Amino acid sequence: MARSLMHLCLAVLALAAVASGDRFSDQFDLVGSGGDVQVKDDGKTQDVQLIMNRGSGGAGFNSKNKFLYGEFSVQMKLIGGNSAGTVTSLYLTSGEGDGHDEIDIEFMGNSSGQPYVMNTNVWASGDGKKEHQFYLWFDPSADFHTYKIVWNPKNIIFEVDNVAVRTFKNYDDLPFPTSRPMEVHATLWDGSYWATQHGNVKIHWRHEPFVVSYRAYHANGCVHSKNSSRCPDGSDAWMHRELGDEELDTVAWAERNCLSYNYCADGWRFPKGFPGECGRK
Repeated sequence: MARSLMHLCLAVLALAAVASGDRFSDQFDLVGSGGDVQVKDDGKTQDVQLIMNRGSGGAGFNSKNKFLYGEFSVQMKLIGGNSAGTVTSLYLTSGEGDGHDEIDIEFMGNSSGQPYVMNTNVWASGDGKKEHQFYLWFDPSADFHTYKIVWNPKNIIFEVDNVAVRTFKNYDDLPFPTSRPMEVHATLWDGSYWATQHGNVKIHWRHEPFVVSYRAYHANGCVHSKNSSRCPDGSDAWMHRELGDEELDTVAWAERNCLSYNYCADGWRFPKGFPGECGRK
């Protein structure tokens, strides 16, 4: 079973369509200055490079729409060589206030030859610290791979190359993102203070520029405007989705073979007891 799941995990989902047929400039606002964000949009495909140099402060783009539930994916090719101290992300957030909601996929760079760490996290009403971190089973800087977040009222699903690696369930008595619309963000920034070996390895600027490539962004979500949300045709495919037995097997495989940190096993961090969802099925 583990061998067949590994082969499944190594499959690359090739996407080429532009989300909803919209131009990049219609969907996103840019974060950064001048050449920090390079966009190629020929009406058929969209390729975006985020570029970070010393003093640039990083770069990114965020969706003009806000969503209340949806399915969001993008292909990414991460920084090659020594990427220590860098953080690359795809995430959704309702803002930066104390009571915000957020769903994160973050890639913490590392020294040459060492594996990338993919950090997944969920914040609900300002309650976070729910990280699962994975060593990727491939070199994410050698080619594009697809990363996806599925967010619905029942659970949040994290996928890599169309393979589920984590699910975060909604329990009636525990915080879960259900009411705050969120924007989609993609960023590249200097996370030297925490990203690599808990901040012990900083960015080596002699390796600049640091470049991350994004393409094939796809959003199928309920767009929120004022006090209502409009869901697209076909949203039932993800709105009620939960993992079946086969997908739960891939999650179990990822936990056995790739999981490097699980907040539900960090007794030092939670000396008064683990969060309520830990240990539940």
